[in-house]
Amino acid sequence: MSGTLPPGEIEGWTAVHPKWAFRDGTLRKKYVFQSFRSAIVFVNRVATIADELKHHPEITVSHHEVSLRLWSHDAGGITERDLRLAERIDVATSAR
Repeated sequence: MSGTLPPGEIEGWTAVHPKWAFRDGTLRKKYVFQSFRSAIVFVNRVATIADELKHHPEITVSHHEVSLRLWSHDAGGITERDLRLAERIDVATSAR
């Protein structure tokens, strides 16, 4: 299990990745798509990445919007695993 990161380090990371927000102890990002089908294709991409990293986000789908929340349950906060997952999602989805 990885140790949690201090808030300052997480805020520094979000400064470099401004579409991600650090709120309520989680990393969050919302994606908006043209259609429900496009949103589900995105969710499937995220699922593949999450399975590869063995680290799974909370995913909420509402019509053409997808919200992600990342944190490490076992560590009780944000860890390096969360940052890696967020970065992989951005690369795989062209940093939408």
